[in-house]
Amino acid sequence: MKQNYDMMIQEKAQKVFSVMEKRVSAGDMARIREAFELAREAHADQKRKSGEPYIFHPIAVATIVAEELMLGANPVIAAFLHDVVEDTDYTMDDIQLRFGKDVAFLVSVVTKQSKEQYEMSKQVDNYKQILNSIHYDIRALLVKLADRLHNMRTLESMRPDKQMKIAGETDFFYAPLANRLGLYNVKIELENLSFRYRCPHEYEQIAGLIQKDKKTQQERLHAFMGRIQDILAKEGLNVKVKTIYRTHYSIWRKMRKSGDDFSHVPFRHIVEVMFPCEDMEQEKDMALKIYARLTNIFNEKPCGIINYIDSPKENGYQSFHVQLLSDYGCWEEVHISSERMVRSSQLGVVAERREDDVRRWIEKFRSVLRDLEFHQKEGDFIENVVTTFYNDDIMVFTPKGKPVNLPKRATVLDFAFEIHSHIGRNAHYARINGQLASVKTELHRGDVVEIVTSPEIQPQADWQDYVLTYKAKRFLKSYFAKQEKPSYCFCQNCHPIPGEEVIGFKEADGNITIHKRNCPVAIMQASKQGDSIVSVDYKDNPDVLYPVSIHIMAVDRYHLLIDMINCITNELHLSISSLTTNTVDCIVNCNISFAVHSFGELQAAMTHISAIDGVEEVKDKVIDKIG
Repeated sequence: MKQNYDMMIQEKAQKVFSVMEKRVSAGDMARIREAFELAREAHADQKRKSGEPYIFHPIAVATIVAEELMLGANPVIAAFLHDVVEDTDYTMDDIQLRFGKDVAFLVSVVTKQSKEQYEMSKQVDNYKQILNSIHYDIRALLVKLADRLHNMRTLESMRPDKQMKIAGETDFFYAPLANRLGLYNVKIELENLSFRYRCPHEYEQIAGLIQKDKKTQQERLHAFMGRIQDILAKEGLNVKVKTIYRTHYSIWRKMRKSGDDFSHVPFRHIVEVMFPCEDMEQEKDMALKIYARLTNIFNEKPCGIINYIDSPKENGYQSFHVQLLSDYGCWEEVHISSERMVRSSQLGVVAERREDDVRRWIEKFRSVLRDLEFHQKEGDFIENVVTTFYNDDIMVFTPKGKPVNLPKRATVLDFAFEIHSHIGRNAHYARINGQLASVKTELHRGDVVEIVTSPEIQPQADWQDYVLTYKAKRFLKSYFAKQEKPSYCFCQNCHPIPGEEVIGFKEADGNITIHKRNCPVAIMQASKQGDSIVSVDYKDNPDVLYPVSIHIMAVDRYHLLIDMINCITNELHLSISSLTTNTVDCIVNCNISFAVHSFGELQAAMTHISAIDGVEEVKDKVIDKIG
């Protein structure tokens, strides 16, 4: 068996050598072979959980780096050596002495650091170490992704608890990282493998449904693809057409999001139309030409176009998506892409794309990481990184046409803070595509967003529940941290306001909760924990407004509602937040919510409204509810 393993090891390594010989110098090839021999010697006595020689793993990682990611000599050398320092007696100095500083740096990034005490946790510190490498280079991230990809491909031999740990890390951190780097193939494989080991039953169930669906749809998809091929061939357009089924994980996620079962999930597959084009400047024209020819024959779904050629995703993905009605009466999602676009979606940042785009993306990564480190608090570093970089993105626009990339489900507030912190801080309302909208409104790809600001507007506490981006979260967290902390907590049942008869209860954690004296919660607590009662001095604050609601009963007459609104807004200078009214047999029941500075101001408002002709009764709705 040993002899067989020796032969297998040599064959696997030779695959790496054959790939690299085509694109590196003889000197670099000698270094690559030397790295393999060092790794083979260092791991000679080690086995994987499967029982195979450990050297199989470094060879496999080097194969991914060389063949799938198409990187250069030093990343391949680092791939061979990535576990040597962590798992053997060799040191980083040994690596640097034999292979140079660059290789030593790459190996150091993917080597887990042993510490007596971790800054956050071993896993989070490892994530941080990997991400920090972007300050210098992007290749270390790619070597680490290759390492993780092979670990996931061979996860079957691990214990279930280890499978869950590694799969969880992959789903949370590594798959989104691959997505943001534009490595689409790596991303979907990592997601799918993670799903397989996290939820094996659901994975197998969906696998069976996909196989059944492929057989059921085979005839009509073959006919649809053939029709596309014939239409474009008659126009002299040389294209390749194929059907690509979405992965188990992608379909499962769509099912969870929509609540549909498998058979009702739309677009379980896509039809890819790929064309050759040597000139990048001509790609859009060619894609539109194909689109025009196809829509001359097939009906196009209204609003079924997404133009990722003019507006690429932040990870660089480009394609022209359109939904067409096939002869079988089914909508089909068709992706029209050049060979370069498809290659770029597979190779991401290592593909031959514009250097300015890569440099801009890396600089953004670096600057935000620096910002995160400076402002970070315990435990939120990775969550903020994930939010900032790893969500699918949408592109929206300012009224002047400036594009702004935001994570999917971002809101007007995220957009405002992305433009400038002052815009976010004083955001009053928005116009989305010309329509009036709240600052909490979720945005969608292609929206044109205008922010209207007011110096009188200040951030509200619930804004923190309506932002996704790190810029917005950071500003709001800092803003509210600087605000004067209230000295008391307030009962959420009776909602006391300054000037009312109140009482306080000292809680077990030392905080004091204020209640109205007629609050049933306070009455019950007084009967059980009377010793916790304390006197409180609950004074009004001219800078704080308290929401209140009143109920009005009146006899209907002309102008009654206008008189009530005039009393509150013009005479008392209070802002109404909501108003509902119902009239039955000339009897009016009206609920009005507004904000006051104190109980005295509420009483004054109720007195003024009581004096309006036709008003019979005015009650504080909270008092009415608990009385």
